[in-house]
Amino acid sequence: MSISPGSVTSQPHIALFPSAGMGHLTPFLRLASLLLSHNCKLTLITTKPTVSVAECTHISSFLSKHPEINHIEFHVPPMQHSDSISDDPFFIQFEATSRSAHQIHPLLASLTPPISAIFADLVVANGTNKVAVDLGVRNYVVSTTSLKFLSLMAYLPILTTSDAAKLVDGAAEIEIPGLTPLPISSIPPPFFNADHGFTATLVSNAKALPFCNGILMNTFESFEPETLSAISNKRALSNLPSILPIGPLETYGLNMNDQTRYLPWLNDQPAESVVFLSFGSRTAMSKDQIKELSDGLERSGYRFLWVLKTKKVDKDEKEDLGEILSSSFLESTKNRGMVIKEWVNQQDILGNAAIGGFVCHCGWNSVMEAAGNGVPVLAWHQHGDQRTNAEVLEKAGLGIWDATWGWGGQRLIKQDEIQRKISELMTDEKLKSKAKSVGNEAKKATGNGGTSKNTILETIESLKQNVQTVLGTHKN
Repeated sequence: MSISPGSVTSQPHIALFPSAGMGHLTPFLRLASLLLSHNCKLTLITTKPTVSVAECTHISSFLSKHPEINHIEFHVPPMQHSDSISDDPFFIQFEATSRSAHQIHPLLASLTPPISAIFADLVVANGTNKVAVDLGVRNYVVSTTSLKFLSLMAYLPILTTSDAAKLVDGAAEIEIPGLTPLPISSIPPPFFNADHGFTATLVSNAKALPFCNGILMNTFESFEPETLSAISNKRALSNLPSILPIGPLETYGLNMNDQTRYLPWLNDQPAESVVFLSFGSRTAMSKDQIKELSDGLERSGYRFLWVLKTKKVDKDEKEDLGEILSSSFLESTKNRGMVIKEWVNQQDILGNAAIGGFVCHCGWNSVMEAAGNGVPVLAWHQHGDQRTNAEVLEKAGLGIWDATWGWGGQRLIKQDEIQRKISELMTDEKLKSKAKSVGNEAKKATGNGGTSKNTILETIESLKQNVQTVLGTHKN
């Protein structure tokens, strides 16, 4: 049955398209929750199969909580390991999804009501931009990293071609015109090889950025002011569309039945006495590094909550704690620490009064969660954007890091180094004060009248106005 234009509201219909991994899925689900609260109709596109069990679980739980969301499972043609330089299952999924992203066209073209915009991960920007043009709708990229690292990705098409010499001539830093230079040590190893599957995927999609309507960022103005000002005022990367900071994105509050162990324990601990350690959904530490970390924790004397992960993909996790950690460590710390291997709600933990510091890999979701709660961070960067994120975090006053620790697995970080940095994290009153100030700024940004809240409201209003214009055109 046809619907007359006059009977259709100006409610925008937005298609959300994240890529592989919890680090990419989480901000999309949080954005979805935010958009729903402002009366937007949503279609969520998820790839099948997912790489991790956690992705599948969270998608299912989120959709159960929000049955009003239209769900499209996009079957991604599998790539063989031999077709990619990388053996990382997440990188391989990035490549496969990017290559086939344009195939969502018929899936979106048949939707009723028609979509108003596509909000897509950078990894699929090239394909979704073509689809958006064909459908006559707006296309926004949702960035899942810091603005500083997004700037590097936006510059990759130049850095891997005309400026490629900068990566091989022994330079100490990479200069993106108009921005503060990046140390060469912060450039992810795959970026030194233009043929690496991950690098090639990012280059292809970064070329589509200038043709998008905007880039939605899980950050806030006062956290990355210099980079935001330089790009917004066209002093750097002048071909980019508007940068739209809408963070820190708030949790979407799923009940995953995972809180029975650690929250009651945290509630019994003194205020700001606990070190929380978590290294993200993709970081797998070696057994030697786990031994040094456990020894460093034991020697520090601090209470701790440690989320332990030994495999890159969660479904490969088979070992029990007793097979990974020494019985002496577990015995000596049983009254002041907890080690768990299951998924946890980081936002709830970081919001608990017992948490005094956060040791993390510096994945961007973790950074924004710490910022939103004003919790100081010891950044132990592992891969990808995390060294750059650590620099951003330190400059913003949220935390500390040690650049000599290198990339994950590059060298064994010894227990005395770990103990020293944890003690600094937990005792530096100036750091704690700065972190709390960051937390206050984050709350202002997302509160009524705040910069992040205003940005998302203006974006939604613009989409509503566009829907009204289209309906008015049809009516006439």
